[in-house]
Amino acid sequence: MTTVDLNADMGESFGPWVMGQDEALLEVLSSANIACGFHAGDPDVMATAMAQAHEKGVGIGAHPGFADLQGFGRRRMHLPEKTLRHMVQYQLGAALAMARGQGADVRHLKLHGALANMAAEDEAMAQACYGAALEVAPEIIVMVLTATAQQRAVERLGCLWAGEIFADRAYNADATLVDRSLPGAVIHDPAVAAPRIVKMVEAGAILPETGTPIPAAIDTICLHGDGATALEIARAVRRDLEAAGIAVRRFEGRRGAF
Repeated sequence: MTTVDLNADMGESFGPWVMGQDEALLEVLSSANIACGFHAGDPDVMATAMAQAHEKGVGIGAHPGFADLQGFGRRRMHLPEKTLRHMVQYQLGAALAMARGQGADVRHLKLHGALANMAAEDEAMAQACYGAALEVAPEIIVMVLTATAQQRAVERLGCLWAGEIFADRAYNADATLVDRSLPGAVIHDPAVAAPRIVKMVEAGAILPETGTPIPAAIDTICLHGDGATALEIARAVRRDLEAAGIAVRRFEGRRGAF
């Protein structure tokens, strides 16, 4: 049977300010990417999100981003490589500690927002981020935007990795995501998102808005947790996948070239 993982970004609330529908999404997902406090989240929020994910048997991931609370980590920053590496290690260290405090483990790492988009375009930047993480946690599974520079970086590093596509984002012809500022970049309709994802999983390829299908390692599907229709999209994607005979399970990670 074909299997695929479903993941979403979580733990993005801050103090009394609430973002997302974490508890409800945990009923649908198999993996959760927990914000590490730089772009979103705080220690209390991290602990709660990790405890809830652990209780539900959902795989926990560290989700580091730029130090950009006001911009939610979606503003591009240009940092020296040393600073970039330390930024990732600092956040991963926080995630490892908070998970251990909840009796849980961090099994994967996924870059957030602008940091992820820049690493999808720049293999050296991706390798710096992932290499820094692997110095701290050598067996962590690195979740990458499939068919981008992120994937080339993990293939070169020889680490465990999982390829990711997005249920609610449109793709360019080079497998990068359409910029959020452009019309149609974000998909809000579950009736559009769900069947589109089934087609991609069955094809083993990204289906961009224009251009030909891009063969891709599709191990996990991201469902953004902060949108108004996030929960509806998550439920629709899981329902349509299972109706097509595709089981939802946590990824195990692959090593080497796709």
